Amino acid sequence: MGIKYLHTMVRVKDLEASMAFFALLGLKETKRYDSEKGRFSLIFMAAEGQEECPVELTYNWDGDDDLPSDGRHFGHLAYEVDDIYATCQTLKDAGVVINRPPRDGHMAFVRSPDNISIELLQKGANLAAAEPWASMENTGHW
Repeated sequence: MGIKYLHTMVRVKDLEASMAFFALLGLKETKRYDSEKGRFSLIFMAAEGQEECPVELTYNWDGDDDLPSDGRHFGHLAYEVDDIYATCQTLKDAGVVINRPPRDGHMAFVRSPDNISIELLQKGANLAAAEPWASMENTGHW
């Protein structure tokens, strides 16, 4: 039996804020489907060269008042990054809270505007411990 990863779907409350967040991670819009009848939009975003591995942002036009706390989100999305420190610094500079800093030079967690947990993993070997990350405490939940 063959199986192929297609995408991960997450519901979002503020489409523009969510798209901007995923763009900070380096994802670009690859496909969009707007349903007048269903009153929703599906926006697929993926890293360049990895269009076969998108995240699908599902946006309900009439709102989704229970988001981001209704638990309908996937546990987390995971992305491998070339330099976890540089990625976390870019996010931090844009106002994103680093919930679990990359103290080990390997793993960090952040959350999207819709409270979706995003795991960032260092590509290859762990980076050497570096400040400010090495002594940074966790913030909130991840």
